[in-house]
Amino acid sequence: MNIQQIPQIKHTDSGNFFVLAGPCAIEGEDMAMRIAEKLVGITDKLAIPFVFKGSFKKANRSRIDSFSGIGDEKALKIIEKVSKSFGVPTVTDIHTNEDAAMAAAYVDVLQIPAFLVRQTDLVVAAATTGKVVNLKKGQFMSPESMKHAVQKVLDCNNQNIMVTDRGTMFGYQDMIVDFRGIPTMQEYATTVLDVTHSLQQPNQTAGVTGGRPDRIETIAKAGIAVGVDGIFIETHFDPANAKSDGANMLHLDYFEALMTKLVAIRQTINTF
Repeated sequence: MNIQQIPQIKHTDSGNFFVLAGPCAIEGEDMAMRIAEKLVGITDKLAIPFVFKGSFKKANRSRIDSFSGIGDEKALKIIEKVSKSFGVPTVTDIHTNEDAAMAAAYVDVLQIPAFLVRQTDLVVAAATTGKVVNLKKGQFMSPESMKHAVQKVLDCNNQNIMVTDRGTMFGYQDMIVDFRGIPTMQEYATTVLDVTHSLQQPNQTAGVTGGRPDRIETIAKAGIAVGVDGIFIETHFDPANAKSDGANMLHLDYFEALMTKLVAIRQTINTF
């Protein structure tokens, strides 16, 4: 897929990687707009193609009392407002077949969560909307097996596909990124590295997922160095008090410095 197929995306001739970034979940309009404004300013300054990310609901929670959202339509309208206000494309994840058509009315890219990427009906529902589809690699799947998920989208006459590596389970409470998988998946589709979810530490006894945000820069640099097409980063101005995935999000204050370093790495690679 050529990323120019994503509506409203900018800076596609810069030679940079593209980035999908934003909060884990939409907690309200003010926070979404605040984060989006900062990200748009940074990515415009550095000429990075940018897609705003926000989940309109969180269905894959460890505990029933975990935050799941502020209301589907309310959150989707906030994502739509971000897009219209800043002129940027948006992505959100879906969890049911019914979510596909509903979310497609508001966003540009539909994302299939890693736990659900083998669910044929869900992948087909996303593909038949005609939207760009981002397939997250299951934590339990090999890079090679993602070609079958990609083929499901192609079989629906939709050529606009991305795949995203978000780490592979390593024991019960850790993830590991096998960077050999990136060029493998690039044989099937445009490939993204989900930096922050790759640093999750799931299955904690408290029922709240942990993480290693101190290693975000390490994973991101390695991904750019091996030539990944795009990166995915969840970020928040107050990760400690975020309502979802705060343990592995990048603090918004560190986003520009990280992007600056990654752009320098990409520029070096582009000279070879």
